[in-house]
Amino acid sequence: MDLITELNQAIEYIEENLDDKLELEEIAKVTSYSPYHFQRIFNYITGIPLSEYIRKRRLSMAVFDLQEGEKVIDVALKYGYLSADSFTRAFEKQHGMTPSQVKTCLNYGQEFIRNGFRIQAMKSAKVHHLNSIMEMPETEMFVVKS
Repeated sequence: MDLITELNQAIEYIEENLDDKLELEEIAKVTSYSPYHFQRIFNYITGIPLSEYIRKRRLSMAVFDLQEGEKVIDVALKYGYLSADSFTRAFEKQHGMTPSQVKTCLNYGQEFIRNGFRIQAMKSAKVHHLNSIMEMPETEMFVVKS
């Protein structure tokens, strides 16, 4: 199996288990890499640590749960927070609004979008990667988030 396929399988595993306790060891088992190497590869390719990706995805999914009428404490516990206060702080830091404000805001749609990966070959292209532009040499293979 190639790196891109394994990363996509790991992302799929994470997405399917966002409301469960996610352990690095379990995520890495989906790939052929050790937990240490998987975490480093993920960080290198995406530009963010695996733990931050999971946290941001959980907080994004929490928006939908809140807008469906779930209580703040229930959503906090669902996504692994021990208290509504710690959930509210993390939520507000990411979204700029409290969970209660998002509950009543019908048009709120800001989310941290799920990653996907593919290999792309281009000749002398500019690639946007995490808000920066990188010049790619001619016909070099590289990974882009899709």
